[in-house]
Amino acid sequence: MNDKPRPLLIVEDDPALQKQMRWAFSDYETTVASDRESALVQVRRHLPPVVTMDLGLPPEVDSAAEGFNLLADVLSFAPATKVIVLTGQQDRSNALRAVSMGAYDFLAKPFEPEVLKLTIDRAFRLFDLQQENERLTALRQPDAFAGLITRDPEMQRICRTLEKVAATNATVLLLGESGTGKELLARALHTMSARRQERFVAINCAAIPDTLLESELFGYEKGAFTGAAKQTPGKIETAHRGTLMLDEIGDLPGALQAKLLRFLQERVIERLGGREEIPVDVRIVCATHQDLKALIAQGRFREDLYYRLAEIVINIPPVRARHGDAALLAHAFVHKFAAEQRRGSMSLRQDAIAAIEAHPWPGNVRELENCIKRAVIMADGNQIGSADLGFPPREDDDLVSLNLRQVRDDAERAAVIKVLGRVNGNMVRAADILGISRPTLYDLMHRLGLK
Repeated sequence: MNDKPRPLLIVEDDPALQKQMRWAFSDYETTVASDRESALVQVRRHLPPVVTMDLGLPPEVDSAAEGFNLLADVLSFAPATKVIVLTGQQDRSNALRAVSMGAYDFLAKPFEPEVLKLTIDRAFRLFDLQQENERLTALRQPDAFAGLITRDPEMQRICRTLEKVAATNATVLLLGESGTGKELLARALHTMSARRQERFVAINCAAIPDTLLESELFGYEKGAFTGAAKQTPGKIETAHRGTLMLDEIGDLPGALQAKLLRFLQERVIERLGGREEIPVDVRIVCATHQDLKALIAQGRFREDLYYRLAEIVINIPPVRARHGDAALLAHAFVHKFAAEQRRGSMSLRQDAIAAIEAHPWPGNVRELENCIKRAVIMADGNQIGSADLGFPPREDDDLVSLNLRQVRDDAERAAVIKVLGRVNGNMVRAADILGISRPTLYDLMHRLGLK
């Protein structure tokens, strides 16, 4: 149990009443404000769970306008805060208005301290219950990035960007090589959004023949073409209120580009063979490995459609550009597939790690995952070597360079040589640029064998 007093903000312009309330509520960590400006300062500083406030505040104590403005400001800045409004005996209409704006409760002046304390205690309990409910709800929510394994700063920056974008309805365009995790990030975006309870629908525009893609996207009515035996909604309509991912959007045929553009502008569709306009509320996420601006220059992709899709553009780096991720992913995949194949505990030898870090992985995560799965199945023992991965034997020369003393010496040598070259051997200037004293520079050069 935490015995620290709970913070309570009292907004009251009468000094005598301030003193009385601080004495009556000494069990709390009370702070006092006498006007709207000082009250907002206290709210920002302490974020009090409970606030008691008089509606009649300076400069117009006989009017409730300043009190209502403060109430709106408090609830806007800290929506979870419980505000208890204190009113005059004849202010029932103002009290009801305050409750309708979001105040927790109201009491008429003069009030009984015991009754107000009971109301404050209830407000604190409700605040605690709501905070605990939010915490438990958050624990039940699936981790949006559960399938993403990375230590790369750029990938982490992308995740933070997606967290910001998820709350909006902005159309997101994911650009990156095949196998970099575009669909995984699109699903994460859906999971973090307010649409998470609805469907996530994905369609690969390159995997469906042009003649069928229109009916797949927009649906069709019975008898629209040979074989259309019943009315069938398309992927766009199926994703209503949810998220639609258009993978490989760069392969969308020109005729469908125009139709998709109209949908993005009007947010209505017409099924093939139909005349009825059907409104659809859907969040669009697109992905492609192609350079859309180059396709625009070649006349293969509509520029107006690109700018409709590119409200938020995210470039996903390939595995070879993610520092340390190749080895990190490899270890995770070994653990995953060893458990799936019931191979017990398996690990990567140093020569295998060196080969993984040296390989460019043109197929990115997908290629690496398949490579590790094959190695787990084919390895004779519980250790995976470079030969099991299909790479020639390789000495792990990099381990030598990972010795911290050697790394430090190399970095210091390179810095000293570079600075001495720039200042033409002037030791005083070199020491100033390096941020060390001249004797320290001489000692460093002696240790590194520099003359």
